[in-house]
Amino acid sequence: MNKTPAWIQIPALVIGLGNYARGDDAAGLLAARRVREAKAPRVPVFLCPGDCSRLLEMWSGAEHVLLIDAVSSGAEPGTIHRWDLKTDPLESSWFSLSTHAFGLLDAIALGRALKQFPENMWIYGIEGKRFETGAEPSPEVRSAIGAVARRVVADIQAITGKRESEGPEE
Repeated sequence: MNKTPAWIQIPALVIGLGNYARGDDAAGLLAARRVREAKAPRVPVFLCPGDCSRLLEMWSGAEHVLLIDAVSSGAEPGTIHRWDLKTDPLESSWFSLSTHAFGLLDAIALGRALKQFPENMWIYGIEGKRFETGAEPSPEVRSAIGAVARRVVADIQAITGKRESEGPEE
């Protein structure tokens, strides 16, 4: 399991959420893998392809967390959304795609209630189109994955003050 002990402070980490077997729901996982493969400032990149109850452990000890997930808001497929959880409200219906009983919004609420929440959190949402079991990610989502990964790398560089590359390849 990917767990950072609470006594270790890390400047930033990236978490990709989703389900590889449900088409566009894999967007967060695929984008996080791109961030991991980039020659960006080294930060932990975790993949959470299952129950979001693990998120509290994953973000333990991090000051800045960048989450990537698929969303369904009715916008054009491939649209990239970004929320700063200090200032931007989240629409719960956009994150209702989870096949698990404990989803992202549940983890956020629990983390806040238990005071186990990072100082800063941003969520990148990639607008999905197809979420059927066995489907491949749509072309619109595939093209957004690289853009999101580059934006996440740029945010990491801004947070850490380091610049080691131009970001992930196309």
